[in-house]
Amino acid sequence: MRVCIVSFSSRRNGNCSQIGKLLESVLDHAELFDFSNYSIHPCGECDYQCFSSAQNCPYLDDMEYQLLDAVTHSDLTYFIIPNYCDYPCANYFIFNERSQCYFQGHPELLDLYEKVRKRAVVVSNTNEENFMKVLSYQSYAKTEIFFLSAKRYGKVSINGDLLTEHNVIKDIMTFIEKPL
Repeated sequence: MRVCIVSFSSRRNGNCSQIGKLLESVLDHAELFDFSNYSIHPCGECDYQCFSSAQNCPYLDDMEYQLLDAVTHSDLTYFIIPNYCDYPCANYFIFNERSQCYFQGHPELLDLYEKVRKRAVVVSNTNEENFMKVLSYQSYAKTEIFFLSAKRYGKVSINGDLLTEHNVIKDIMTFIEKPL
């Protein structure tokens, strides 16, 4: 089974990056895409050339296409998303909005993408409802979400030390070992 892991945080070696590395180390055939290693241009920094043809997007060479292709052709994808202001971080929304170029004129790719099982680890202390709504559009099946609250483990998320707590690792492992 091919597994794609996407860490949406831009913070190098933060909680999301560390969780991504943990998942990559324990899941067979897993490939990690970590936003802290690259950036994807948001929509709007151009003249919307993609509306006439997806191939006209001035940012075809950034990681968006490779990332979407990896998710689309995986059997299972894990999204690791930090909570900023009670919603997913901007990288998640950039990834989502830029997908229009990838799928435009290729409904078969969108169908494949939506058939991929998705799971999410959300590093958040608040507003689970916002994440459930945002992530509901990612798959035909319900996206399974594990809300990882630093407060629950006596930690402060910004410190980037969630994985120093044994119970955090244990709970992440329990989540990923759940049958599909």
